[in-house]
Amino acid sequence: MTACIMCRRWQDEPDLRIIELEHSFVQLNRDQFFPGYSFVIAREHYSELFHLDQQTRQALIEEVNQVAGALYQVYTPTKMNYELLGNMVPHMHWHLVPRFDTDPLWPRPIWSELHRDKVLTPEQYRTEIEKIRQALKPTECIGS
Repeated sequence: MTACIMCRRWQDEPDLRIIELEHSFVQLNRDQFFPGYSFVIAREHYSELFHLDQQTRQALIEEVNQVAGALYQVYTPTKMNYELLGNMVPHMHWHLVPRFDTDPLWPRPIWSELHRDKVLTPEQYRTEIEKIRQALKPTECIGS
């Protein structure tokens, strides 16, 4: 078993799975203090964008963009926040956080102040995940 928590996350938290994409796994964060807070986790263990070949890097960034667009559609935030740090967990993963000008930490970073985790019921997690999945489904062209 690997020591990297991001390498294990998809297997360890199946109840938070949103979708498996070609280059990434997408999961809802268990703490929903910021509604819709999700992770886009590289399927392979990379720590830096420049470690990827150009085609893979572009495809992965496009997946991040696709998920951000779905979160924006579902939650209609004031702003989408994108975090790619890796200082504590050196496995490439993005924190995608819909932000609202009404949230308690606005406009500061989400880590600027400790907060109590907002844990949902299993049904609430399923509902949020399903809304995001629906927004990620490609739309069919009229007449096709």
